[in-house]
Amino acid sequence: MTTARELEERYGRTGRRRMPWIVAGVVAAAVVIGFGWMTVTSSMSAVDADELGFDVVDEHSVTLRFQVTAPGGSDVICAVEAQDEEFGVVGWKIVEIPGGESHAQALSVSIPTVALATTGLVNTCWVA
Repeated sequence: MTTARELEERYGRTGRRRMPWIVAGVVAAAVVIGFGWMTVTSSMSAVDADELGFDVVDEHSVTLRFQVTAPGGSDVICAVEAQDEEFGVVGWKIVEIPGGESHAQALSVSIPTVALATTGLVNTCWVA
């Protein structure tokens, strides 16, 4: 009588078929863990900026009030700008914000302009 082992050896059904699936499972798990880690680390250093308001002082300056939320103790740099009624940039400034104990900081900054502005806004912020 033929045993199951003899049949597997004769027809090539050995444990080798499981090995590619095991390797694929390990690789898939590593990819998921890698993407998860990248997501966590990028959100830990994320900076968020919200405009609180602006005042057009005259045709040569705009005062912008905004709040920056960043990891505590991190220095932040923001690019702020003033735009005219056609959304053209008429003034901009780089603002360096020293890190503090609080995650959120409210700021007011004067932006010099070359023409009358109709708005002031935060273009982008990043951790220095």
